[in-house]
Amino acid sequence: MNRLRQRLATGTAIAGAAILALGALACASGARINSTQSIPVGLYWLSSEPVEKGAYVMFCPPPIGVFEEARARGYVGAGFCPGGYGYLMKRVLAAKDDAVTITDGGVRVNGELLPHSAPIQADKAGRPLPRFPAERFTLGGSELLLMSDVSGTSFDGRYFGPIHRSQIKGVIRGV
Repeated sequence: MNRLRQRLATGTAIAGAAILALGALACASGARINSTQSIPVGLYWLSSEPVEKGAYVMFCPPPIGVFEEARARGYVGAGFCPGGYGYLMKRVLAAKDDAVTITDGGVRVNGELLPHSAPIQADKAGRPLPRFPAERFTLGGSELLLMSDVSGTSFDGRYFGPIHRSQIKGVIRGV
């Protein structure tokens, strides 16, 4: 009986190691899984496409106060980005020279109201959500507004404002 348990334990360890190796290989090949509501749930591949309006991107949050608080509250996970943040996935909804307005009614880009963009005042625990301090601004050449276009509850640009292009780790394409 002990020999059977030993074989089962060895087999389980080998299977676990194989699954981990397969996952690491998939990640190294560019596979990414999104399980949040920020963009459609599913499997994505990193691509060499240019970062432009409408693209889904993966980025590292900059180590600034709003993201420190977001990580402490569980909006952003731990990961391999500077500051220990996990990657975030969003859609580029505004870029160079776009005029952005953020009000209680939602986010407008060049006067057009973005769907699902009305800021929420508090999270599910009743804690007030941050608000990007500028109500109106025009994006510079190195700035992008990253938001969800599928969820009104995503922690996105309406709360943290524009992101510098250098934070983008790549364009991702759904499988």
